[in-house]
Amino acid sequence: MGLTNFVLTVAGVSAVVLLLRSDVKQSAAIFRRNVKHIKNWLEEESSAASKAAEKVKPKELDSKVPPKEKD
Repeated sequence: MGLTNFVLTVAGVSAVVLLLRSDVKQSAAIFRRNVKHIKNWLEEESSAASKAAEKVKPKELDSKVPPKEKD
């Protein structure tokens, strides 16, 4: 009886470990894929922003300081 309980326990623990290992591998693969997508999105956005910044002319600011009076 003790040997049977031990064998069943080892088999159960082994099955759980196998399931968790495959789940962790799958989750890691999905995480890596998501990181690649996010990295690509950020690169696209930064390149689009730099292109848009090149097209825009810098605005000249209106001076609100009154000119100095000469005495």
